[in-house]
Amino acid sequence: MKKQNRQMRLRFIAISAALLFTLPSFAQNNEVVIDKIIAKVDDYIILKSELERSYLDFLSRGEMRGSNAKCQILQQLVVNKMLMAQSEIDSIFVDDSEVNSNLDRRMSVMAQQFGGEEAIEKAYGKSLEQIRAEIFDNIKEQLTIQRMQSELTSDLKVTPAEVKKFFKNIPQDSLPYFSTEVSIAQIVKEPEPGKTQKDKVRNLMLDIRSQLESGIDFAVLAKKYSQDPGSAANGGQLGFYSRGELAPEYEAAALSMKPGEISMPVETQFGFHLIQLQEKRGNTYKTRHILITPQPNQDDFKKAENFLDSIRTMIQLDSITFQAAAKEHSDDQATSSAGGFFQDETGALRIPAEQLDPNIFFTIDTMKIGNITKPIRYQKQDGGYAYRIIYYKNKISPHQANLDIDYQKIANAALARKKNAKISEWFEKARGNVFIEIDPEYDYCNLAN
Repeated sequence: MKKQNRQMRLRFIAISAALLFTLPSFAQNNEVVIDKIIAKVDDYIILKSELERSYLDFLSRGEMRGSNAKCQILQQLVVNKMLMAQSEIDSIFVDDSEVNSNLDRRMSVMAQQFGGEEAIEKAYGKSLEQIRAEIFDNIKEQLTIQRMQSELTSDLKVTPAEVKKFFKNIPQDSLPYFSTEVSIAQIVKEPEPGKTQKDKVRNLMLDIRSQLESGIDFAVLAKKYSQDPGSAANGGQLGFYSRGELAPEYEAAALSMKPGEISMPVETQFGFHLIQLQEKRGNTYKTRHILITPQPNQDDFKKAENFLDSIRTMIQLDSITFQAAAKEHSDDQATSSAGGFFQDETGALRIPAEQLDPNIFFTIDTMKIGNITKPIRYQKQDGGYAYRIIYYKNKISPHQANLDIDYQKIANAALARKKNAKISEWFEKARGNVFIEIDPEYDYCNLAN
C-alpha cells in the first residue's frame, strides 16, 4: 500500500510539475544544448529539453530521482499535447491579448523578484522583448490546456459522503501530519496620492507630451519614463486588445482618437497614461503608452493610518465585524474576498506558521488570540508601503489530519483525485483517436500501451 501511495503521489507531483510555468534555460558561455523530438502527438511534438526542464523542476521540490518519475512526467506531457489537439476539435482557443496580459503580469513579478528589468536581461542575456517572444507560445499552450481541463472537469463536485469515504480509505500511517497552523486576517489600506502628487505627475506628463510633439520618438521616451514593467522596455507597446479588456478610461481615450494621435494625460487606477493609438482592427485596437504612477506623500500616509485606526475602533465596538470590514475596505485583493484571512493552497482559512511573512510571524508572537493590532506600516512585495491591521483569530497545534479540523483540505484532495481520474478516463478513450509516437529511448515507460 505504501508503494502504491508513493506512486500516486509521484503522479500528482508530476502532473503539477508539467503544468507549472518555468522560464526557459537559456544557454550561456557558448554552451551547446543538444535537443531532439522524443514524442509526437498528431501535429504536436515534445522535445527532450521540455522533459528535462520539467524533471529538474520536479527534483528542485525535493523529490527522489528515478526513471518512474520521469515516465510520469513524460506521460503528462503527452496528455497535455492531447489536450491541445482536442482543444482544436472543440474550438477552444486563447486570444493573444489574454496571453499578453498574462505575460505582462509574469514580467511584472519577475521585475520585482530580480530587482528590475535590467537585472532580468542580465540574468538571461536577452532583452525583455526576446524573452517575451520565446515564452509566448509556452504560455498560450499552458492557458489552453488549463481551459481544456476545466471544460472536462467543470461539472465535478464532491459530496460530504465522498469526502468521508476518501478520508477513510487513506491508510492511518499515510495520513499527513500538519505543523502549527494559524488563522490570521488583515485589512490593508494603501495610501492614495492626493491632489499635490497627482498635479506633479500630470505636469510631467504634459512636458513629455510636448517632447513627443517636438519629434522625439515615443519608444525612446517610454523606455525613459514609463513605469509599466510589462511594456516600458518594449517602447510602451501593448499590442492588440479587445473592447472591455483594458481600463475603461484608457479604452475610451484610445478609441476616441485617430491612428497616430497622442492623448492628453489619462487617469486610471494605475496612474496617468499618455496613449498613442496605432491601429484599429474590427473590435480590437493596438496602442502604446507611457505610464507614471503618482506616489503618496507623508500626509497621504497619515490619512491611511487614521482610516485604519477608525476601522479598528468600529470593530472593537462591534459596529462591524472584521470580515465585513475587510471585504468592504481592504486594498489587498488576495485576502479581502476571504474576509481578510490568509488561505492555504486548499482554500482553508489558515496557513502553516512557518509560511507566514516574517514580519507577521513576529507580530503575532507577541499577541493574544482574539486581538487586533494598531495600524502597522509595512513594505509590500512591489516595494511600496501601506498600512494594515492584523487579527489573530486562532492557533491550531500540530496534528495528524482529521475530518473535523481539516475538512476543506481533505475535500480539495478528494476533488483533485476525481478530476485526475476524469482526465485519465478521457485519455484512455481519446488516445486511440490520435497518432502517438514515442522515441525508442523511452520504450521502458510503456506509454504506447
